[in-house]
Amino acid sequence: MQRIRVANAPCSWGDLGVQGLEGESIGYQQMLDELVETGYIGTDLGDWGYMPTDPERLTAELERRNLTIVSGYVPVSLKNPESHQQAESQALKIARLLSAVAQTSNSQTIRPFMVVMDEIGAVPVRTQNAGRIEPNMELSEEEWRTCIEGAQRIARTIRDETGMRTTFHHHCASYLETPKEISHFLEQTDPDLIGLTLDTGHYAYGAATNDKRCVLEAFERFGDRIWHVHFKDCDLKIAQAARDRGWDYFEAVRRGLFCELGKGGVDFPAVVSWLREHDYDGWIVVEQDVLPGMGTPKESAQRNREYLKKLGL
Repeated sequence: MQRIRVANAPCSWGDLGVQGLEGESIGYQQMLDELVETGYIGTDLGDWGYMPTDPERLTAELERRNLTIVSGYVPVSLKNPESHQQAESQALKIARLLSAVAQTSNSQTIRPFMVVMDEIGAVPVRTQNAGRIEPNMELSEEEWRTCIEGAQRIARTIRDETGMRTTFHHHCASYLETPKEISHFLEQTDPDLIGLTLDTGHYAYGAATNDKRCVLEAFERFGDRIWHVHFKDCDLKIAQAARDRGWDYFEAVRRGLFCELGKGGVDFPAVVSWLREHDYDGWIVVEQDVLPGMGTPKESAQRNREYLKKLGL
């Protein structure tokens, strides 16, 4: 039976896992309490070390709130081969934790996803030009080969050692942001090994267009590879201002690029209709990326959940 479930994530409370932005987000216990209080039944793990890394302790925190762990992620500088071994080791550590706390329903284990993403904010030209990437800022052919090899190496290790599936998360201010880059990555990777986490907000910004149809077109274009979905909205006026004024990625986020659901340019009613028509059976993770200490996370999470209820979720 088709069932779409709704989760949220620590990044909505300011835990972005970006070097230089740590230390101001609220504690995980308050975050989990507020997540539950605002109507969500699942959570992403967040940055490694934000939540407990001991399986028994994490299980206790989740069970006490009747929460399901949905996913964990590992950032890796995919174009740098010397980073792959360390990222593989880190991903396996995360996957083992996720596997240990995975819940069982109807005698079947609900396995979280391992989400691999290119390191964000690490390359100045990509950070400065997020949302308006030019061809001369893209990976070279050799770097693409290294990127694909690294991603598949990590995914293969995760599958072989834990049975978990791996998805790739395109992300602004990384080397894998634009529709062209997403398409190339998917064309070059094994469809049985790596799926796509489609993030509606990052796609809208990375597509560098004010066409509200672009996100729905992404679902239609990449549908067979979409295993996991992030719901994030994008304020198209702020996106255009960022392009016009040359804001870097973090300045655009600081200015409110990723607004509350239904207040930006993503056509969520059309996306929900697409998911239902294509029998999507899985999690939607609401992510309203904010910088540490920014905004009113609990209130935003509540309004986002109420908006999705109006869409029947």
